[in-house]
Amino acid sequence: MRVERGITVAHLLAEPRLNAIIRLVAGQEGQDRSLNHPRVQKPGLVLVGHTHGVVPTRVQILGETEITFLEGLSPEEQLERVRILFGLGLSLVVVTRGIEPPAALIEVAKATSTPLAVAEPRSSRAIQAIHLVLDGILAPSETRHGVLMDVHGIGTLLLGPSGIGKSECALFLVERGHRFVADDQVILSLLPSEQILGRAPTLLRNHLEVRGIGIINVRDLFGANAVRSEKTVQLVVEICPWSDDEPFERLGLDDSTMEILGVPIPMLRIPVRPGRNMAVILEVAARNHILKAAGHHGAQKFINTLMEDMEDPSPGTAR
Repeated sequence: MRVERGITVAHLLAEPRLNAIIRLVAGQEGQDRSLNHPRVQKPGLVLVGHTHGVVPTRVQILGETEITFLEGLSPEEQLERVRILFGLGLSLVVVTRGIEPPAALIEVAKATSTPLAVAEPRSSRAIQAIHLVLDGILAPSETRHGVLMDVHGIGTLLLGPSGIGKSECALFLVERGHRFVADDQVILSLLPSEQILGRAPTLLRNHLEVRGIGIINVRDLFGANAVRSEKTVQLVVEICPWSDDEPFERLGLDDSTMEILGVPIPMLRIPVRPGRNMAVILEVAARNHILKAAGHHGAQKFINTLMEDMEDPSPGTAR
């Protein structure tokens, strides 16, 4: 299911990665304003009268250069320039490097209910932090029914019909030291790097449903190191009911993929039946994916060796 992503100023500033470095200093009433662009904007030219090209729903950054320019103007000129800027209906203005905003900025922000914040880092680092958060929130996204785990550092998305045992697999993997990301609903977002980032909805974060027990909090039970808030998806595993009539992969020569938001992700189909240790199988799948990514394809190497042996058998080898 494809979901439309959006964010309010309040939502952005509440993100843990920004909450620690950005504080709101004025315009609290405007925190319900929308942000719908993943890139920030520096509106310095507006301060000298050029208003063309400003996108109000982008985060507006005022760095040391812009603030120094403003402070060089008379109080009357400062108010005039700032009123022009804030008159564009901006959603959020952020002053970087921890600089205390000039009185004109605070006065007009309050008068127009425009959120005005201060970021402690310099502009480049503040912009990078804001971009990272906006990329995850505003990127094209969809939600899939499944489980996301970090297995040996490989983001592994478990898919399959309800009741097949995905959540139980996740629990077994957590017990073996791997990290849990999401259960039941996995929000998948396309990043500018063409990677797929997966995370849980806020309400379901850290929670896992185990049939017969109910909903458990993985973080509370196993500790902070047993969970992570998000993970890029590098491998998809579809867990299927066992069937003697279905030709599941035996050699591992065919590298299948599944497209998620237009990005092909390596995919495996693994049958499940009583007696199979799915946690170990998923660990092996993750390890094998690491080897393939490093250029070591075990199945292909075996077949190549077999073909060479058939073409040129050593003396005394049975044919």
